[in-house]
Amino acid sequence: MPVEGASPAQQDDIAALAKGGRTNVFGFLLRLAARLPFLFIAGRWYGADALGRFAYAVLVVEFVAQLATLGLKRGLAGALAQTERPHSHVVTDAMLVTLIASLIGSALLVIFPQAMFPNSGINGLDRLLALIVIAVAGSDVALAACAYRFDIGATVRARSIIEPWAISIGAFAFAFYSTRDGLILSYVVSMIAALVASIIPMTRHYGIPYGWRPDFGRLWRLARRNLPLAAADGVEWGSRRLDMAILGLFVSPAVVGIYYVAQQVASLPQKLKTSFDPILGPVITRNLAEGNLNAIARQVSQVGFWIIAAQAGIALALGIPGEAVMGLVGPHFVGGTGALAFLLLAEVVAATAVVSESALVYIARHRNLMISLLMIGLQAALSFALIFLAKRLGLHDMALAAAPALALSMALGVSALVKARLLSRLLGAKVNAWRWPLLSASGAACVVGAAFVALPSSLEWVELVFGVFTILGVYSVVIWRWGFGPDDRALFRKQKAAS
Repeated sequence: MPVEGASPAQQDDIAALAKGGRTNVFGFLLRLAARLPFLFIAGRWYGADALGRFAYAVLVVEFVAQLATLGLKRGLAGALAQTERPHSHVVTDAMLVTLIASLIGSALLVIFPQAMFPNSGINGLDRLLALIVIAVAGSDVALAACAYRFDIGATVRARSIIEPWAISIGAFAFAFYSTRDGLILSYVVSMIAALVASIIPMTRHYGIPYGWRPDFGRLWRLARRNLPLAAADGVEWGSRRLDMAILGLFVSPAVVGIYYVAQQVASLPQKLKTSFDPILGPVITRNLAEGNLNAIARQVSQVGFWIIAAQAGIALALGIPGEAVMGLVGPHFVGGTGALAFLLLAEVVAATAVVSESALVYIARHRNLMISLLMIGLQAALSFALIFLAKRLGLHDMALAAAPALALSMALGVSALVKARLLSRLLGAKVNAWRWPLLSASGAACVVGAAFVALPSSLEWVELVFGVFTILGVYSVVIWRWGFGPDDRALFRKQKAAS
């Protein structure tokens, strides 16, 4: 059924964005089902100390991998849209640039392994963990290439099925080998599996790059053109890890491990918005080429609302019974409930900033980068200020853990407002993802959630098994009835794209 008032091209865009949204929601449910077993095994079998050591090492590895993509997770869409060269050649250039950057980053970590393990000794093959940077970065760029062809299913398979189930099964199997190294080994296995699952669909879409020859001048131009994007990606990614890095300066590895669990639960809905980037990229670049700025504002607002609506529901479903969710990993993880609440809030308030940035990286990339740098500076300042305030008040370590999470949500809220206003001014059209029915849907969910939380502790399983889905169900009914319009319902209605 066509969307009223939309041109055929805009209906194509809505159809593509809606298809990506449906796949993302399905991917979230799969990822949730697969990630919880890993957290349960890691918390119950390995313990908070081993989990904290693992978390910090992965933090550093994934940060280097993020930088090694050189912004091509989003920049690849622009490179493909603005070239007459065979797309298979452009994708091969991107993969080679990423490989070179990954090798440089891996070499640095092999030489300085203390960056990955600052609070523990280097044993056995620890330093070789750095080599997995190649797999992480390569998989990200390969999936971006698939997303340019509107194949979000490749991302769901690699990131929501293969990767989380591989790390869960690996953590279980390697526990019988070593509870010190088992988590790291399972991570390596999962990343290699995800790389294979990313390369196969990329090759199916683009084929073998016959006639391609390496040209280091061309490769350098591709890398240089995407450096502002790489910096923005690094800042955005770093803002989600800076909290744990700062926290590690003040608390024990065990507390870092507890915070990591809260972060993993809260980051599940983050995939809903990050995987929209490659879908929005080609849509925005085409509309920019046609000078259709109003369509960009409309699409950014549309996707922004979808993401906020989904993330708010997920945040309420996981946050209201937060103690039961964290307790599932282990009784001593319940102390991270406060951090979980603020981290879930951060994911909701960040949605507007992320979708605004999807357009800003093409029309005001340097100003977008400056805003991102100021945001991460504000986050760091607020984190230290709140931690020192908590220490001055004599609060316990888990209260300290909530401080950087609160700082993150505050900084992301400021960033969302500033980026949305900048984009609105540049497009000459209103950019607004907020709608008032979000408030009434959240209120209804809170009332239902409060009833489940009030149950006796002996019925905590009811809170988990029925409470999470009931909260999400009530929220969904209200937001569907009073919040979703015809364009929004396209998210749940398969459309035949206009020719």
